[in-house]
Amino acid sequence: MTGENFVVTGQLLGTVLAVQANFYRVQLDQQDGEMREIREMKGQNPPHLPYPPLLLCTRRTRLKKIGQQVMVGDRVVVEEPDWAGGRGAIADVLPRQSELDRPAIANVNQILLVFAVADPPLEPYQLSRFLIKAESTGLDVLLCLNKSDLISSQEQQQVSDRLLGWGYQPIFISVKDGINTEQAARYLSNKITVIAGPSGVGKSSLINTLIDSLHLRVGEVSGKLARGRHTTRHIELFELPSGGLLADTPGFNQPDMDCNPEELIHYFPEARERLAVASCRFSDCLHRDEPECAVRGDWERYEHYLEFLSDAIAHQTQLHQQADPESTMKLKSKGKGQSQYEPKLESKKYRRISRKTQLQDLQELYRDEE
Repeated sequence: MTGENFVVTGQLLGTVLAVQANFYRVQLDQQDGEMREIREMKGQNPPHLPYPPLLLCTRRTRLKKIGQQVMVGDRVVVEEPDWAGGRGAIADVLPRQSELDRPAIANVNQILLVFAVADPPLEPYQLSRFLIKAESTGLDVLLCLNKSDLISSQEQQQVSDRLLGWGYQPIFISVKDGINTEQAARYLSNKITVIAGPSGVGKSSLINTLIDSLHLRVGEVSGKLARGRHTTRHIELFELPSGGLLADTPGFNQPDMDCNPEELIHYFPEARERLAVASCRFSDCLHRDEPECAVRGDWERYEHYLEFLSDAIAHQTQLHQQADPESTMKLKSKGKGQSQYEPKLESKKYRRISRKTQLQDLQELYRDEE
């Protein structure tokens, strides 16, 4: 925000860095030198407060009544700042440029996926699943492969060639040895970036490297499962020294395939290339066994696509079942993380009649006989 805009609007604008209970930590925008002097004269930038100031804000009741949610990353208007107490109130939320549901964050520009090439070993299926989830957001996707010091240059080249066939050019980094971390930081400058990936690959360590003032909790890799233990507990934006904000998100092992089955194919860059030069015979082709399909073929991730498609169809079916209480199918857990659909009994047809209802029926029968 510039000083000129402040004079015209007379508003304090800022970005929500974190949400905790019913409070919002808001970092106010920086002004140019002239505007900052004006605000210091008015007591709006006290010398004892950090610059730009951070305020702990509440949400106006009016926003609650109209159902206006305040998310991490939101651009907001702050009123009635209490500079001595570091408090304020959010009066309005500016229109969002983008919005993610999981994690709940607004105005994101790109997603930084972090995986490890070793310890834990790189799993192509898991990586593919994360990439598809990231592509479904419509944001730019940046892929960083950590712990590159644990593999040879020849192995790096093999991994790079393989991912290039998927449509991605990864950045090989090593947080431990400081390899290419500055190159990764350049891609984050002046943008809001969400960092994601499985636990144990070094996300928190990378953030600690990019932002020296932070000391996030770092977990170790489980020896039995070859997975990391979750260390991040909530969503928070951290300011990067070179400009921009970085969002660390709670770790998760397998993203859900909650996308539309018809749209899934467009989240594969290699499939998009095929569709750019050819088209399928049927407009609603799911690229399984339909005739004259332009996508079905010998590309590496085609088997991943078929598995993800089954998950997406199952998810869509489940949503339809929930929307239709009289559906004839129900989802039943079979244990060990597996589930399947089974016929459902007709509603109320096989329910046991309550004793109260039986007594009422008997009383009505006696009355009829009298």
